[in-house]
Amino acid sequence: VQLQAYGGGLVQTGGSLKLSCTASGIHVRLYDMAWFRQAPGKEREFVAVITMMTGSTNYVDAVKGRFTFSKDNSKNTVYLQINSLKPEDTAFYFCAAQLPRDPKNYEAVGTYNYWGQGTLVTVSS
Repeated sequence: VQLQAYGGGLVQTGGSLKLSCTASGIHVRLYDMAWFRQAPGKEREFVAVITMMTGSTNYVDAVKGRFTFSKDNSKNTVYLQINSLKPEDTAFYFCAAQLPRDPKNYEAVGTYNYWGQGTLVTVSS
């Protein structure tokens, strides 16, 4: 199983990027897919999830209204459109896959079965 994340880069404050994560070895349509991020010296934190059952999305408050999570099952790929970037968005962004579970827990790092390698987003002020 491999999750290949890409699309990061250096952008100015207010800019946009679209991150992608392509899976091999699993079908994203069968997993709850998430994005996490980890800034230097900080713990990895939950950013957003798109659920397997309904395709609904949930976001951490800090990114609501700026980030949009989507997926294309035919391409086995999920996307994170990030707009209105702020310096505090600077981090490595990781995609992750979680088999649907009960009770739901989208924010805990330890509940995910597979992780991508991360793509770096740097926002200059």
